[in-house]
Amino acid sequence: MTTSDNLPAHTGEDEAAAIAAATAALPAHRPRRTDVDPKAARRAERQVSLFFLGSALMTVLFVVAFVAIPVDQDVYIWGFGTVNASNIALGVTFGLAIFLIGAGAIHWSKKLMNEKEVVQMRHSLASTDEDRDSAVEAFDDFSADSGFAQRPVVRRSLLTAMALFPIPLVVMLRDLGPLPGNALRETLWTKGTRIVVDPTGNPIRPTDLAIGGLISAIPADLPQVQEEEGNLNARAKAAIILVRMEPQEIVSQQGDNWDYGGILAFSKICTHVGCPIALYEQRSHHLLCPCHQSTFDLADSGNVVFGPAARRLPQLPITIDQEGYLVAVDGFAEPVGPSFWERGDS
Repeated sequence: MTTSDNLPAHTGEDEAAAIAAATAALPAHRPRRTDVDPKAARRAERQVSLFFLGSALMTVLFVVAFVAIPVDQDVYIWGFGTVNASNIALGVTFGLAIFLIGAGAIHWSKKLMNEKEVVQMRHSLASTDEDRDSAVEAFDDFSADSGFAQRPVVRRSLLTAMALFPIPLVVMLRDLGPLPGNALRETLWTKGTRIVVDPTGNPIRPTDLAIGGLISAIPADLPQVQEEEGNLNARAKAAIILVRMEPQEIVSQQGDNWDYGGILAFSKICTHVGCPIALYEQRSHHLLCPCHQSTFDLADSGNVVFGPAARRLPQLPITIDQEGYLVAVDGFAEPVGPSFWERGDS
């Protein structure tokens, strides 16, 4: 189809003359072999169907490979060396599933769809009712020319391929890993865990923290756990801040007497998207997240007073041990981290 968008606008007889002139300027139409040979048309129809059915087969093989091939299995491929067998199988099958649908659609349009030339004159953006009716009529005409309704083999094979195509997208959701479950409830904080300065590791006495002061802290056993696990997962869940205020300034806490002499401990991880927080305003006792400006009132159970965070900062109950150092009374009573991990069990 040829569209002459750059021709000047015309109306009535002038428009008809312009269309005739534009059509005359087009090269003579040469019919394709499939236009004049029914056998060639049927052969092209079978080829298009094979493309679509091949895509459906690749989709099924993708699912089979995802389930059957171990994720740690390797295979040697000449020219590439040793590669992961699962990645190769999934990439090839899913890539072919996409390619074959596209190749079938292109072959369909090139060999079977009507390719008559059409000249469309440029018109104003505000179409008239007659133009809209003409557009609907043209759409119906082109739909009939595509042969979608008249060629059931092509139609059914395409519908089969398109129906199976979303399956890999659903299957791949398994690679996102399991839901966190209790993973965010289980931190290194337990009864008697000593609180130390991050990153020096020095234990903290109540006298080390002045009124209005803030200290970033971690469990004493965190460095050893990080070395054993080889990652920062434990730190991401266990990081806390300590703040000190006058005891009479504390409006509420998440548990009875969870402070020690006005010293409060809260998770350092914002409950919005998990940014670390340490911007503390002494006068208002507000803690500001630098990422999206969520603001928490540490004097009032760490409740949200501004911003997108959906829940308060979890509080850690604290006391001192026999040596006078700050320790945890217990672990967090609420999940730490972003609130979108909640599953109705907080």
